[in-house]
This record gives sequence, structure tokens and C-alpha cells, in this order.
Amino acid sequence: MKIALRFSQSTARRTESQTPGRRAGFGLVEVIVAMILLAVAVSALASLALSVSKSSIKVTGTAYRNGVMMQEVNRLETLPYDSLHNTTATTPQTITVSAAPYPHKREIYIDEPSLNVKTVKIVLTPVNTNFKPDTVNFTRTKARTTKVLNTAAP
Repeated sequence: MKIALRFSQSTARRTESQTPGRRAGFGLVEVIVAMILLAVAVSALASLALSVSKSSIKVTGTAYRNGVMMQEVNRLETLPYDSLHNTTATTPQTITVSAAPYPHKREIYIDEPSLNVKTVKIVLTPVNTNFKPDTVNFTRTKARTTKVLNTAAP
């Protein structure tokens, strides 16, 4: 027995529109996948922003530390040689700064290893442990006194 099937475009359109569960638009799975991709992208951006912020804070602290260190070196280099008083390793000259933007402690060690030569060591320790401490050493010498005119009697 043979059955003849007739198929036309109107029949195909009718069966397509009448199938249940097939609607135009986004499905739940597509929305969930899009949200997961968006969450991954946003978390990567947040991680990048946090990293940039931390490195910016470290760079700012380093700039403040270098500025404070240079200021202290310049101050000690401009003082007359005789006003640099020797300190011991156990009792350095200590300066504590608790004000913003860079609270820190400065320890200054001055030693006279030989005649007319003084070594100065500055240790800068920030209060914030995210910043590294720094140390600088330099040497001061006493200027020689010379007589420009030989005024001594023979």
C-alpha cells in the first residue's frame, strides 16, 4: 500500500510556528553563558586595577622616601664639620616624624674613624611596613686651613 505525501511551503510554515518551546530571542543557557563571560572579564579588570593601585602606592612611598633622604643628606652636608657630634652605635640621633604623608623614623650615626674625617650613616625606617627602609652613607672631611699670605715672621 502506498501513501502519497503532499508537502507545501504553507505546511512547513505552519508546523514551524506551532512547535512548542521554540521562540525567538535568547534562551536561559545563552544568558548564563554571557553572564559568566562578563564576570570573568570584570574580575580580570578588577585584578588589574588593584595591581596598578598597589604599585602606585609603592612608587609614591619610594618618592617620599627619596625626598626625605635627600633632604637629610643635604642638611647634614651643609652643617659645619665641627657641629657634627659623634654618636655611638647604641645611641644614634633619632628623629621621629608621625605626620602624613610619610611617617617615618630617621636614625643618624656619626663616627670619626680618623683625624678630620667623619662618616655619616642615615637609616630611614618608614612606619608603613609596605615601604622598605633605606640607608645612605657618606663621608665628611674637615677643610684644611691654609694661609693665603705668608704673614709669619721668619
